[in-house]
Amino acid sequence: MTVLGTLVSTGLDLELSFNNILQGFGFSPEVAHILWLPLPMLLVLSAALIGVLVTVWLERKISAAAQQRIGPEYAGALGILQPMADGLKLLVKEDIIPAKADSLLFTLGPVLVLVPVILSWLIVPFGQNLLISNIGIGIFLWIALSSIQPIGLLMSGYASNNKYSLLGGLRAAAQSISYEIPLALAVLAVVMMSNSLSTVDIVNQQNGLGFLSWNIWRQPVGFVIFWICALAECERLPFDLPEAEEELVAGYQTEYAGMKFALFYLGSYINLVLSALLVSVLYLGGWGFPIPIEWVARIFGQNIDAPLVQIFTGSLGIVMTILKTYLLVFLAILLRWTTPRVRIDQLLDLGWKFLLPIGLVNLLFTAGLKLAFPIAFGG
Repeated sequence: MTVLGTLVSTGLDLELSFNNILQGFGFSPEVAHILWLPLPMLLVLSAALIGVLVTVWLERKISAAAQQRIGPEYAGALGILQPMADGLKLLVKEDIIPAKADSLLFTLGPVLVLVPVILSWLIVPFGQNLLISNIGIGIFLWIALSSIQPIGLLMSGYASNNKYSLLGGLRAAAQSISYEIPLALAVLAVVMMSNSLSTVDIVNQQNGLGFLSWNIWRQPVGFVIFWICALAECERLPFDLPEAEEELVAGYQTEYAGMKFALFYLGSYINLVLSALLVSVLYLGGWGFPIPIEWVARIFGQNIDAPLVQIFTGSLGIVMTILKTYLLVFLAILLRWTTPRVRIDQLLDLGWKFLLPIGLVNLLFTAGLKLAFPIAFGG
């Protein structure tokens, strides 16, 4: 078991401990299990919401710096309460459904956009066992869940009974389909080298030599493909065609207000943080330190199995995951304010005529290298 594995209990151990505590207070095992079930999802939801608040604040401050402005500064110290003020404003706004809209589909659309993104956080590891569910097909589950989101976008655009909304929904569906395939090919190359679909196994496979063993060096083309496709899936500039305000007012969001609009807002930013987390897991070593922690402990003459060293390494793993994630979030925000929007035909051509062939070649090249150099490429 690795150092982080000795530090953190598995999800099963945590559940057993929780059940034992409740049974000590007189609860039956069945009731204790029922009380445990919502806790992991509440933890995921809390982490996702905190990530959104931080990202919205960064978006405002970085965009202000790019435009030589100050940005929010009066709502709390340095404006850190501004995202909460935005959320409260959307919470109390009137929820309007257009008279000729399909009310059922109009309501279900934002839900289908948000729920799959939140469920995808179940397989994101912040440490060796610091994740909700270490299932063997974690990456496959994420790809499957991500394909549900465009259904909600198309549903929202159609149900709004608005031509701009319908065009935005059609654009969102076309964009998502175009970029899901190259993204999946890039992920498959990493899976092929790691011999596993588990996110934990993929990170462990990168932690042998510190940053030298990160997948970004063995999969530079896959890294670029994944990052471009992730930005397109999140509809970030220069790929925000489904909600281009100069062309489509607000796209599929045009008729939405109040909490339904807030669900789109949350889904977009949660998906951005999730994409950055997955890039750090797949290509940047996840919770791994750039220098193997065992080497650092040996240099300072520390016993790697000492409790304090284990606590330090576990905390460092969480910090490294968050640092790598928000470095990528920073790049995404910077791209939004420094790149022009592409046309819809350019966007589709990039996905189908450029990224898809390169993704296929990269996958075949990875398979060849895996056969030729099995040690270096995870054979």
